[in-house]
Amino acid sequence: MLELKNISYSAEGKEGILKNISLNIEDNQFVVITGPNGGGKSTLAKMIAGIISPQSGQIILDGQDITTLSITDRAKAGISFAFQQPVRFKGVTVHDLISLSSGKDLSTVAACQYLSEVGLCARDYIDREVNASLSGGELKRIEIATVLARKTKVSLFDEPEAGIDLWSFKNLINVFEKMHQEIQGSIVIISHQERILNIADKIIVISNGEITKQGTKQEVLPSLLCQTEGCRFMKEEQ
Repeated sequence: MLELKNISYSAEGKEGILKNISLNIEDNQFVVITGPNGGGKSTLAKMIAGIISPQSGQIILDGQDITTLSITDRAKAGISFAFQQPVRFKGVTVHDLISLSSGKDLSTVAACQYLSEVGLCARDYIDREVNASLSGGELKRIEIATVLARKTKVSLFDEPEAGIDLWSFKNLINVFEKMHQEIQGSIVIISHQERILNIADKIIVISNGEITKQGTKQEVLPSLLCQTEGCRFMKEEQ
C-alpha cells in the first residue's frame, strides 16, 4: 500500500501547491487523480516518484518510509513513472529501453509483445532509436510499454492521453484495463478523460493544492460531470 501523510509543498513564487495532502492507495487499486489545471496533480505524481521532495509530510510504501529516497531508489522499491512529455534517449533503441525497463535481456519477440500491446507495429519500431525521429504519440506509447515491462508495485502515468490520437486512445483504455487485471500492483493516472475515470476503482479530486473529494467513481464522477467550472473533460467522438 502507498500512503501519503500530511504532504505539503511550495515553490519559489508560488505558495501552497500542495497543502497537507493525506491519502491511501491500496494494493492492486486503479486510482485516477483529476481536477482543474494547476491544482497540484502533476506535482503530487512527481513527488510520489521522487522527482520533487515534500517540504513536510511522509510517503510510505508497504510500511517503509521512502520520503527521502532518490528517484533511483524508489524505482528499485517498485515505483514506475510515465511523464506527460516522454524523455528521448539518443543512441538507445526501443528494444534496449524495454529490456532495461524489464530488468532482463529480453528477446526481440518478448520486447515486441510489449509494443504490440500499446498498438505499435513492432517490426517498425523495435530497432529504432528513442530520439527526435519519433512523434510525441509514438514516444508516449513506447514509454507505456516500458512501464508494462517493469510490472511494478505502483505505476504512475501523468496524462497518458496527451499526444495520443483517438484510435490509439481507445486501445490505451484496453491496455490499462488489461494491466489492472494482470499486474498485481496499483495504477495511478493523472487525467481529465471521462473514459479513464470510468474504469477507476477510486477517483481523487485535487483543486488548489487540496483534496476536495475522493471515493468510488459512483460517488465522485456524477458530481464532476455536472460541474460548470473547474474540472473539464475532453469528450471523445462516439
